[in-house]
Amino acid sequence: MEDNLSNAAGGGGSVERIGKRKAGSGDFLDLDVYKTSYTAMLTIFKRILPILPNGEKYDLFDQLRRSAKAVPRLIAEGHSKRHQNKGFQKYIDDAHAESNETIVSLNQVKDLYASENAKGLCIELIDAYDKISRQLHNLAVSWNNYHKDHNNRFR
Repeated sequence: MEDNLSNAAGGGGSVERIGKRKAGSGDFLDLDVYKTSYTAMLTIFKRILPILPNGEKYDLFDQLRRSAKAVPRLIAEGHSKRHQNKGFQKYIDDAHAESNETIVSLNQVKDLYASENAKGLCIELIDAYDKISRQLHNLAVSWNNYHKDHNNRFR
């Protein structure tokens, strides 16, 4: 499915590294959830937002644009706060909320404005954001469990 979304994003849907960063360096660019959310965001911008009518410019268009952009941004920002249990947790929870909000907006686009072709793409994106939401939930739970175990070892 990610290949379909990458193609739907008009090519160039992959997350590119900047400068001399190496793959596997442990930064947010290596996280699957970041890669998936960034690629899905590109697809929304290139293929979904253009089909919305002008009357939705300040409502559904704006909301979908903001929530889709927020998910990878919050993951990246949270990653930089990973040394703070509660700081990291807050950003991951916020990214999860934005992902869920994006699912609702995509359902609205699908049911209100999408042609049959675009409905299929909306369904793929909804599935992608469902996966993103589950990944974020699992990341939050794992992180919380890690900190509980880590804190108990040093007491």
